[in-house]
Amino acid sequence: MPLTVTAIVPALDESGRIAACVDHLVGLGLPVVVVDGGSSDGTLALAAERGATVLRAARGRASQMNAGAAVARTDVLWFLHADVRPEPAALEALHAVLADPEVVAGAFHTRTVDDATDRRLLLADLRQSYTRLPYGDQGLFVRREAFDRVGGFDPGLHLFEDVDLSRRLWRLGRVVVTDPPLRVSARRFRARPVRSLLAMTMFPLAFRAGVPTTTLERIYGAPR
Repeated sequence: MPLTVTAIVPALDESGRIAACVDHLVGLGLPVVVVDGGSSDGTLALAAERGATVLRAARGRASQMNAGAAVARTDVLWFLHADVRPEPAALEALHAVLADPEVVAGAFHTRTVDDATDRRLLLADLRQSYTRLPYGDQGLFVRREAFDRVGGFDPGLHLFEDVDLSRRLWRLGRVVVTDPPLRVSARRFRARPVRSLLAMTMFPLAFRAGVPTTTLERIYGAPR
């Protein structure tokens, strides 16, 4: 029997994207849980209108994604940002990767695309070439049992909560990064290119070296 999958989307002031996001995921045949972190623009209502299960949680992706995981009743939790669009082939790849019982989690390569020009920003995708620990925009998917065993996301982290979870998952089994690439909006990279480059290059090294995320957040600024 195929594994069942729930898409979990943390959101904050995403009224311009959430309807299309939910429509896309529902079109793939997925149950969708949208967890709002305190939007003031109607994000939650728009998500509910499109058929998503909607929740409120404390602001912060870790807290929001944990809340979404708590209500999901499927074998696999697929954490997706509101500006990421997986294609049907990605869902097929997810099932193929998890057919190996040694794999506890996985994610995808990314293809970051400028919304206005539809051109790829190769620099924004550089990070995935040198790290085996997936980031949140790579569409991390996790076996439910493994997620529970490692305790989910650390709600005390406001940066690198995804990398931290991936590192803990590696202690249980393999974490595979696969294709097809997920289409990701370049909007955040365009808004803060210098800080985004720091986050992609120097910050992961600092995090692994033990620099507290509170220190990195002071340099980077509030991530959301």
